[in-house]
Amino acid sequence: MIETLAMTSGSIAASWFSAAELSYAEEILERTDVVVICRSGYSVEFAGLVARVRAKGKRVLYDIDDLVFDAQYVPVLLNTLDQSMGEAELDFWHAYCGRNGALMRLCDGVILTNEYLAERVQQFCSLPIAIIPNFMNGAQLAHSAKILDNKRTSGFARDGRIHVGYFSGSPTHRRDFAIIEDAIVDLMDSDPRIVLRVVGVLDLSDCFARFGDRVEVFPFQNILNLQRLIGEVEINVVPLQDNVFTNCKSELKVFEASAVGTISIGSPIFSLARAIQDQGTGFIAPAHRWRTTLARGIRQLKNYPEMANAAAGMALRNYVPEARRPDVVRALFGDTADDHG
Repeated sequence: MIETLAMTSGSIAASWFSAAELSYAEEILERTDVVVICRSGYSVEFAGLVARVRAKGKRVLYDIDDLVFDAQYVPVLLNTLDQSMGEAELDFWHAYCGRNGALMRLCDGVILTNEYLAERVQQFCSLPIAIIPNFMNGAQLAHSAKILDNKRTSGFARDGRIHVGYFSGSPTHRRDFAIIEDAIVDLMDSDPRIVLRVVGVLDLSDCFARFGDRVEVFPFQNILNLQRLIGEVEINVVPLQDNVFTNCKSELKVFEASAVGTISIGSPIFSLARAIQDQGTGFIAPAHRWRTTLARGIRQLKNYPEMANAAAGMALRNYVPEARRPDVVRALFGDTADDHG
């Protein structure tokens, strides 16, 4: 968002600081019109910051992109993340969500990533909301453009194999991957061209051992290496359980893949269903139809260049700073947005 504000034609300047630098808050606030607190929990220091911002007649907003501010959802959160519901875990997550929610309620408004998450905030508190979908930064876009250009120059040349990628990121997606595990194994058994690429933290079950080097495992990556690894597969799979917690998540895994000319097959949660044009830029797969949808996606690789270009066009229209700049300025300045370029 800071990069995006730097692109404005008005007089906006933006920077960031960490919680460890709150002792410099007074100096920072003298140069600030709006303060945004990103996904932080209540503390005496943060409460003091909010009070000082408001005492100066300035706005303070709370930014969050996940359903981790309302403790009533802790059971579904723990179940989704396949976490224990022991005393220690319940204490931690109730405290974590409770402190996030407490700090949110002190602020003047909330910035969120989609309308479904916004509804949960409206149920939780009566603060004004603004929606800014997640989007890519300049470094991601520049690196992705090179990858996409190379694929286009080669005519989307392939090596005869079919690469299916699962980019898990954090170690909390075992239950998500379990949705497609049987379908992947079945298809790999029946089609020796299929290669599974897993990037991030995921404990694969022993049933994948028999596929040998047809299973590629990479550790957690930085955002630029991740784009390269995504760009090397034809199909990106994004299975998610369908519940109130997952429906609050963003479509980030889809548009990052689209930007490098990789098509996605995703579960029909709120954001993915809006980011994927079924059979146009990718495929939507209900939980009980992952095998048939994956098989359809593999058959449709004959149209891979057309679908990959359509997916890239979608990402580069909607998930870039230029597209999101009006949302950012409006979220920060509200009715006075036009005065800031």
